[in-house]
Amino acid sequence: MLPIKMNPEEQFKKIISHCKEYGFIFPSSEIYEGLAAVYDYGQNGVELKNNLRTYWWKSMIQMHQNIVGIDASIFMHPKTWKASGHVDGFSDPMIDNKDSKKRYRADQLLEDHQDKIRAKIEKELDKAAKRFGDSFNKELYSETNPKIVSYNETIEIIDDTLKKGLETGDLGLIKQLIEELEIVCPVSGSKNWTDVRQFNLMYSTQMTATDGESELYLRPETAQGIFVNFLNVQKSGRMKIPFGIAQTGKAFRNEIVARQFIMRMKEFEQMEMQFFVRPGEELKYYEYWKAIRLNWHLAMGTATDKYRFHDHVKLAHYANAAVDIEYHFPFGFKEVEGIHSRTNFDLSRHQEFSGKKMQYFDTELNENYIPYVIETSIGLDRIFLVQLFENLIEETLENGETRTVFKIHPALAPFKVAILPLLKKDGLPEFAQKIYNELKYDFQCFYEEKDTIGKRYRRQDAIGTPFCVTIDYDSLENMDVTLRYRDSMEQKRIKVSELQDIISQQVSWKSILNKIEE
Repeated sequence: MLPIKMNPEEQFKKIISHCKEYGFIFPSSEIYEGLAAVYDYGQNGVELKNNLRTYWWKSMIQMHQNIVGIDASIFMHPKTWKASGHVDGFSDPMIDNKDSKKRYRADQLLEDHQDKIRAKIEKELDKAAKRFGDSFNKELYSETNPKIVSYNETIEIIDDTLKKGLETGDLGLIKQLIEELEIVCPVSGSKNWTDVRQFNLMYSTQMTATDGESELYLRPETAQGIFVNFLNVQKSGRMKIPFGIAQTGKAFRNEIVARQFIMRMKEFEQMEMQFFVRPGEELKYYEYWKAIRLNWHLAMGTATDKYRFHDHVKLAHYANAAVDIEYHFPFGFKEVEGIHSRTNFDLSRHQEFSGKKMQYFDTELNENYIPYVIETSIGLDRIFLVQLFENLIEETLENGETRTVFKIHPALAPFKVAILPLLKKDGLPEFAQKIYNELKYDFQCFYEEKDTIGKRYRRQDAIGTPFCVTIDYDSLENMDVTLRYRDSMEQKRIKVSELQDIISQQVSWKSILNKIEE
C-alpha cells in the first residue's frame, strides 16, 4: 500500500470535502448560505472531538495527583477583562488592501513573508548539499554564504521591527516595513495598503439593566475563569503548591482574518491548564511542561519531525518565557499549543481590581506570596485539524485500486468497532445484533447492514474505525467471526468470546496515555 501524494491545496480541498461527506464537519447554518468562520461538528466529528478532549483531560487530571479541573462560566464580571488587560490591549494590527478590499493581520503578512524567505534558505541549502555531497557542512555554509546571511538578516529585521512597533504602539513602523519589503496583497497583487491600526478582538453583549452591569463580553479565553477561582479551588481542595487547575470550554474572538477551515475561527474550544508554583521555580516547571506537552502530541503517533518548538520573539508584558508547539501543516509550521510562564501577573491584577487577597500561605516556607503560573493552552479544533492532515490518507492498493483511510490512533477513533452481518437474512442480523449489544457497554460501536461488505469496509476506513467484525453463516455454527484490521486490511478468524480482549488492548486509554511518560 502506497500513499498518494497531493500538493497542499489539493490536500486541503480533500479534507474539507471528506469532512462534509463523512459527517465530521459542516458549514454552520449552511441552508442559509453559512456563516463565515463558524462550523458545526457532525456525528463523527463530535465523537472524535470528544475523544481528543477526553485524552487531554485524562492526561492532565487522571495522570497527575496535583491537578484538578473546573468548568467556569462563559459570562464573567466585566472587571475580569479590565484586570486581565483584554479591554485595553487585546487587539491585532489590521491592514486593508485598497484594491481588493481585503483585510489582513499585518503581523501575519510579515510572518508569511518570513516563511517564504526560510523556504528560499532551505532551497539554497538543498542545492549546496547536492553540490558538495558528504563534505557539506550545513552550519558553516549557513554562516558564510552571503545570500543566506542576507536572508537571515532580513528575518531578524522583521522580528525586531515588528516587536518594536507592537510594544511601542508605533504601527507606522510596521506599515513602512511592509512597503519596504514590497509585500503584495495575495488577492489583488497590489501594494496599495491602508495604515495599520489596532482591532479589538472581544465580542461584547448586553445584560438587563437590573443585573447591575449592562455590558458583558464573550470570553476570549478560558484562563481567567481559572484565575478568579484560584482561592476557591485551593481552599476547598486543600491544594498545596505546586498544583494545577485545568479547564476546557468555548472561547470567542472576532478574528480579523478567519481562515484555513477550522484553523482560525470566531468560536472555538480551548483546553488550558494553569500550574501554580513558588516564585523562582517557574522556569524549572516551564521546561518540565514543555517536555510533557510535546510527548502528549507525539503519543498520538505523529512523527517527531512534524513538531517543533518556536520561542516567542515578542513576549507578552506579563511573561518571562513563552514557546509555541508548532505542527508542520502543508502550508507551513503553525501553532497548535502555547506554553507560557505568566509570572504572577494575573493573580496580582485580580487582587488589585477586586480588592481581595490572592495570596497563598506556604507552610514549608512560613510565608505568604502570590504564586507564579505556568500555562499550557491548546486549541481543540486545531488538534482536530492536525489529526486530519496527519492521518487522512489516500492509498494505492496492490490490486491497483485506491482507498481513503483515516489512520487515527485507535483510542481516538470516533467508533472502535463496526458490526457487519454479511447478509440481511437467515439469522445473521440477529446474531450480529447480539454481538453489538455485548460490546456497546465498553466501546462506541457502529452497526450496518446496507451495501456489499466491501463498500461497508471502505466507509469504516474513511471514518477511522480500527476494527470491523463480519458475521457470516459459519458464525452461526462455530461462534466465530472475521475480524478485519483497518490499517493492514488483514482479516483473522476469531472466536466471539475473544473480541472483547483483542479490541480492548488496542483502543484502551492506557494504550496512548502510557506513551506520554516514556
